Parts: sequence; structure tokens; C-alpha cells
Amino acid sequence: MLRFDNKVAVVTGAGRGLGRSHAELLASRGASVVVNDVDATAAEEATAAINAAGGKAVANSDDGDGVGDGRLPRE
Repeated sequence: MLRFDNKVAVVTGAGRGLGRSHAELLASRGASVVVNDVDATAAEEATAAINAAGGKAVANSDDGDGVGDGRLPRE
């Protein structure tokens, strides 16, 4: 099985659907995941589910338009 230990994955559209599925799969295989979605609530819910399952994730709701502060969340 392909592992992603010590890797960080930024998944856009990860609040629901295929993006969320990809984020969950990457986390289950060891990646730390930045769950990005324009819907902050969906991003937080997906992040909570990943962390509850033993993964490591943080939420980000920046839409990537360059207007935000440009920083990703840090732990």
C-alpha cells in the first residue's frame, strides 16, 4: 500500500464529495492534510472526521483568489 508518512497534502474542495474522499484516504495513509473548501463549515466537519478517525488534518477556507492573507494554518 502506498504510504504518505511525513508528507503534507493540500486538498481543495475537501469539504464534501470526491475532495473529502481524497482527503480521508490520504490521511488514512499517513499524510497530514490541509482540508480546503470555500464552505468553512464543511471544511471543519471534514477535518473533525479525519482527526476523529486518527488522522491529522487542519481546515482552511481560503478560496485562493489572492485576497486573503495567503497563509496556511500552522500547528
